[in-house]
Amino acid sequence: MLELRPNCELCDRDLPPDSGEARICTYECTYCADCVAHILHNVCPTCGGGFERRPIRPRRSWRPERRLGLAFDPASDTRRHTRFSRDDIAAHVARIRGLRPEER
Repeated sequence: MLELRPNCELCDRDLPPDSGEARICTYECTYCADCVAHILHNVCPTCGGGFERRPIRPRRSWRPERRLGLAFDPASDTRRHTRFSRDDIAAHVARIRGLRPEER
């Protein structure tokens, strides 16, 4: 199950579980759409992979026999921040942004 992180790890913008602005990499690093588009250029500063829109977890369990949804699997409230500086991110992005994510 995805860890629904509550914020952009770069600009600290709130990204609630129902946000259509949340983007994640394969390791679940979480950034807002603006940072992914304008600063990261679709390059994860941690793994170098690309980003996808984070799915929205249903609020309730639609199957009574299953314990699913935010009521049973709530979003995380632990805020995270990238450990990389803006200069380091810029150098990392410049190095590989010309490659498509599937080529990285």
